[in-house]
Amino acid sequence: MAEITAAAVKQLRETSGAGMMDCKKALTETGGDMEAAVDWLRAKGLATASKKSSRTAAEGLVGVVVNGTTGAAVEVNSETDFVAKNAQFQNFVTTVTGIALTTGDDIAALAASPFGNGESVAEVLTNNIATIGENQTLRRARRLSVSQGAVVAYVHNAAATGLGKIGVLVALESAAPAEALEALGKQLAMHVAAAFPLALDESGIPADVIARERAIGIEKAAESGKPAEVIAKIVDGAVAKFVKENALLNQLFVMDGKTKIADVVAAAGKAAGAEIKLVDYVRFQLGEGIEKAESDFAAEVAAAAGV
Repeated sequence: MAEITAAAVKQLRETSGAGMMDCKKALTETGGDMEAAVDWLRAKGLATASKKSSRTAAEGLVGVVVNGTTGAAVEVNSETDFVAKNAQFQNFVTTVTGIALTTGDDIAALAASPFGNGESVAEVLTNNIATIGENQTLRRARRLSVSQGAVVAYVHNAAATGLGKIGVLVALESAAPAEALEALGKQLAMHVAAAFPLALDESGIPADVIARERAIGIEKAAESGKPAEVIAKIVDGAVAKFVKENALLNQLFVMDGKTKIADVVAAAGKAAGAEIKLVDYVRFQLGEGIEKAESDFAAEVAAAAGV
């Protein structure tokens, strides 16, 4: 049986919001598997349905940029937050994000692209690692484009122009005036940053995510002791609610808490005198989905000193 450490219990408690003893029991029941322990707590009704991918577990920067009707978002990771404040690192992320306007989502193509100084992006990254003295990774990139309309960018708590820990792009297809699209796009991007949709519409929610929610619902409902046919209806309802709440077009606008995003877009189009379609979005949060091991700084110092 895996050893359940105090650090693991603390991490699960911070992640789930559950009590310390419940966290310890969850880890014991799941053999120390952190993700499975969160699901165990949720199934027992002891934790909120938190989106684990929203947990920031790595440092660095997310960059976003728009040129005409095309936008790009890039994430570059580092070991510590100090590097994110480094001008050399910030310049690198800004330049690479601009290059992604051409290379798109292909990280290999982005890494092989000319940086503009006679070296490739990958070569400059290697040099940065050597000069800054900390490992860095070119993690992911996305590009959005519309034939007519606007791609609008938003950075939450920007560290510099176009750089921060959460970067969003919203693509609007429309013949509406640029000012109207920019205003709507900024509001929608702020909503995306806050609400963390999993897909544009219900059809885009990943099948494995739905299957996981169904499994949690089945385990939770099974404890009610109700007949199987009743449990099936309860689970179907819970899954349908989950899908609806996590599809962007179905979400309630964070600005008023009552209007669906699809209706917000329709109303904006009517006001602008031209139909507006929200065709895609990107939301990059720094480190989402990456687990970073916690270290005991005092112990490291003692070890280095030979204590």
